[in-house]
Amino acid sequence: MASTARKRRGSWWAWLAVLLPMAGLTAVVVAGVQEPEQTTVGAPAPDFELLATDGALYDLDSLLANGDALLYFSMGPGCDGCFLQIPEVEKALAQRGITLVPIMVDPPAVVAAEAQRFGITTPILIDGDRSVSNAYGMIGIYGHADRPSHSFALVDQDRRIVWGRHYAEMFVPAEQLLADMGLDS
Repeated sequence: MASTARKRRGSWWAWLAVLLPMAGLTAVVVAGVQEPEQTTVGAPAPDFELLATDGALYDLDSLLANGDALLYFSMGPGCDGCFLQIPEVEKALAQRGITLVPIMVDPPAVVAAEAQRFGITTPILIDGDRSVSNAYGMIGIYGHADRPSHSFALVDQDRRIVWGRHYAEMFVPAEQLLADMGLDS
């Protein structure tokens, strides 16, 4: 009888030794994938000037010259969905007077080669030092400590961030993105 009680106690400790680390790991994973709060909506949009894959230099004012701009911060090379996102939403946004502005952090030649692979001619802005991505709160989302995940910030012509969202998915259908922005119709 004492032997049975000792086995049960030992078994309980064995389970505890397995379950506690698993619970801790689960808590870390859940904390890393919860949708982050969007704290920048309503704030002035941080100014920037970035080189793009077409060799031109773009600043926020020039991007807003013809209407609002949807800044699209993504992982870039290594994420096919990030590149497929560009043609998926670009035309639908343009029909609503919104310019899509893709921003990635990898070297221009690497980003340009990937864009060419997907037939994308849209200039992709390069934030190599990640200063713009950091200024817009796009680094450290969904476990990506050194690059954006799949995030958007809509900047209006008054240079204010009027909408923003981080997605855990690496591709958002145009209909869903437009609905999330309140532009479906």
